[in-house]
Amino acid sequence: MPNSLHSVFHAIASAQNEQELKIAVMDTVGEHFGVQRWGIYLLDDHTAKDNIQDIPDVCIESNPIGRYVVERHAPTHEQLILSPTSWKQLCPRQDHEHVMTGPIICDGRLIGTLNLARFSGNPAFDANDLADLSALCLHLSAKLATLRTKSVTFNSQLASKLTPRELEIAELVAQGLTNAEIGGKLWISQNSVKQALKRMFRKLEVSARAEMVAKLQDVLS
Repeated sequence: MPNSLHSVFHAIASAQNEQELKIAVMDTVGEHFGVQRWGIYLLDDHTAKDNIQDIPDVCIESNPIGRYVVERHAPTHEQLILSPTSWKQLCPRQDHEHVMTGPIICDGRLIGTLNLARFSGNPAFDANDLADLSALCLHLSAKLATLRTKSVTFNSQLASKLTPRELEIAELVAQGLTNAEIGGKLWISQNSVKQALKRMFRKLEVSARAEMVAKLQDVLS
């Protein structure tokens, strides 16, 4: 298949970190989609707008296309939600004649967008482009979730000192989550997390989170 995304999917799966993931996508999507501008914008990545290929104008909530992606967590392009006249009133730029944006999702929330644009004189995006972007965003979202969630498996001897719930909390502490974030993931209150950590400190004979993580990491299997 001459225009297959399988090579991109393989590159995404092989990425060892977020920088490699960005490179894998940025080196290939431009040619695949026949676009002149493209970029990945991660909401917590403040360097993204320094990329000359980035398109911040189409990934903000005040823009109808960006707002559609934010509200629905689904990809779209300008012809799906706007008339050509409406779009040109919003974006007169010749290098944004046609735009398409897709969501990057992690833990049920939007963490970024993949943005594509074609210059004036190029064809509009079609249903095949949208299907390819949907597939690409699924692979990106899954890989980012894997990279951002480092599973921790503790030595069974140490694990026996903690309850299953305490082990869950310890794993999330090792990932760098705050008490509020841990509570949100486990559906318990922030105070419950705080009290559990106090019990865990006593059991493990430590006095701080960093000390607890260091001790646990010393006996990682």
